[in-house]
Amino acid sequence: MSDELDIEQEPAAAAGIFGSGIDLARAYTQRLAADSETFGLLGPRELPKIWSRHVINSALLSELVPDGSLVADVGSGAGLPGIPMAIAQPKAHFTLIEPMERRANWLLSVVNDLGIKNVDVIRARAEEVSRTDFDIVTARAVAALDKLLKLLTPLTRGSKLKTVLALKGSRAPAEIAEAKPRLQRLGFGEPEIMTLGLGKAPETATVVRIILQ
Repeated sequence: MSDELDIEQEPAAAAGIFGSGIDLARAYTQRLAADSETFGLLGPRELPKIWSRHVINSALLSELVPDGSLVADVGSGAGLPGIPMAIAQPKAHFTLIEPMERRANWLLSVVNDLGIKNVDVIRARAEEVSRTDFDIVTARAVAALDKLLKLLTPLTRGSKLKTVLALKGSRAPAEIAEAKPRLQRLGFGEPEIMTLGLGKAPETATVVRIILQ
């Protein structure tokens, strides 16, 4: 990485979280830092927390992904959380869905250049994707939960797990309350707010997990 950029050093926890994929995680983090300004991926103020707040934080979701699962990351943008999840869980397959051309092209370049075998990239809006076989759909900083459910639910209709994993912050309980009518209308079970990474990551991840009944 360039010494001119104020980039966070790799936390000790990274190796344990990524396991045999740690070199891939390092390579992805390097690309993300180097290309962020050009492609509008992360703001410069985020680089000092690039590992703890973005890469490791995203990878924590992988513990909720069973082997063999098909996962869609909607509005993937910089590949967050999809790429870190895919590196940490190589036995699942991930599809990154991103509507913006330059970001989709960047994602495709990163996946190809780094040789990440369990990731595909689709340039499209979520509502334009016709597949319904995704076991798990995830999103980070895309929309409030109510709107997010409308976007994500159709992608899981034909699967067995029918699970939504939404990375959220302190507003998670309020967003769940606001989404209550849609949750009931769509047939979802009671949302579960999960805190991942306690005792093993620099920052925890707050995830809302919802399963379609």
